[in-house]
Amino acid sequence: MPLFKRNPFGHILWIKKWLIRILGVISHGRYRRFNELQIEGSEIIRQLPEHNVLFISNHQTYFADVAAMFHVFNAALKGRVDNIKNIGYIWNPKLNVYYVAAGETMRAGILPKIFAYTGSVSIDRTWRSSGKNVNRQVKLSDISNIGKALDDGWVVTFPQGTTTAFKPIRRGTAHIIKTFKPVVVPIVIDGFRRSFDKKGLQIKKRNVLQSMIIKEPLEIDYDNENIDSIVEKIQYAIEQHPSFLKVLTPAQIKEQEELNEKRKFWS
Repeated sequence: MPLFKRNPFGHILWIKKWLIRILGVISHGRYRRFNELQIEGSEIIRQLPEHNVLFISNHQTYFADVAAMFHVFNAALKGRVDNIKNIGYIWNPKLNVYYVAAGETMRAGILPKIFAYTGSVSIDRTWRSSGKNVNRQVKLSDISNIGKALDDGWVVTFPQGTTTAFKPIRRGTAHIIKTFKPVVVPIVIDGFRRSFDKKGLQIKKRNVLQSMIIKEPLEIDYDNENIDSIVEKIQYAIEQHPSFLKVLTPAQIKEQEELNEKRKFWS
């Protein structure tokens, strides 16, 4: 690798590689020692093309979800089957993995800025800013940057745009799918909200079973399906359709009740 080779966003790849190595070593114990990460479907990762893959997932913390996905993706590509044992896989990580994140989150301090260098595609949210509801136009440069990342490799996005469960899917994700026609791979995570604080930096509770289920790519008729149809497919695929509220486990019901109480307190 040339010393100053850069990705499409101007990040120097050897710096990005070392950041991923260091952060990978630091974070590995959070999914292996303090709390176990149960993985299903990692064999799907090895079957994906090198470019134009969009991962869609529910969201529970700002950073811990994405960090876990970096571990799982790289472990799977190195032949691990549904596990992240032997952290040697992180020595030569896949460098064209990106994730969509709110720009204000990634600019809020030195640590988020370091995380951003590992693969953030930062966007300005159209519905929320500085903790307040807003209503503003989508920036074309944000859409262009997501397309640039897809053209270079894999992109992780959280189509609800929030860590709160069962919030509506943002239609912008469906527009991105219609525009760039990526392979769309759903991921369903659980347990991260109980393990970590909201930012996903502090361990809140130990001995929590975290899970990550990687599903088969969605079948989408990019040319003929409308936005509403794609939005509904996303809802079901990441298990955030309102119908899933009826089949929550007792732990998930308790978690939802705690979130509702917190919202009432702060409202």
